[in-house]
Amino acid sequence: MLTKCCAFTGHRPSKFPWRHNEADSRCVALKEKLTDQITKLVNAGVTDFFSGMAEGTDTYCAQIVLDLRRKNPALNLHCVLPCEGQADRWGDLARERYHTILKQADFVEHVSRKYYDGCMLARNRRLVDQAGILLAVYNGERRGGTAATVRYAQKAGREIIMIDPLAQI
Repeated sequence: MLTKCCAFTGHRPSKFPWRHNEADSRCVALKEKLTDQITKLVNAGVTDFFSGMAEGTDTYCAQIVLDLRRKNPALNLHCVLPCEGQADRWGDLARERYHTILKQADFVEHVSRKYYDGCMLARNRRLVDQAGILLAVYNGERRGGTAATVRYAQKAGREIIMIDPLAQI
């Protein structure tokens, strides 16, 4: 049932002022806000979470779901990957986090085995199609994958929870 499912979308580290520095107080505050919001969703009956596993928001949220699952084994993490090798060009720590999350996920699916122009968009649409709620870390810019995913979710009539990554500064 879609109402018990939430998908994540949001920016990669390059769009955040702290970039890859997760010890930055702004990143810590964003992760706390995400944890609070995901916990509210769990308390409202959401049990299935969908992550596209892009670096940044997607992996932050996936890790939060896994952390919450330690206390609530009813939670499921679905990883919807655009293609094999998604993390091949990432830095060592990001790639290690990615593979650690995938090993703990309940479900892993690939939109395509090979990369093609548009596989990221196809992945984002699949995320929205599978969930009744979209949790978006979105800075409001009109271009990019997060913006396109939010627009697609709006057209699909999904509930959208927006978090401005800089609102807590």
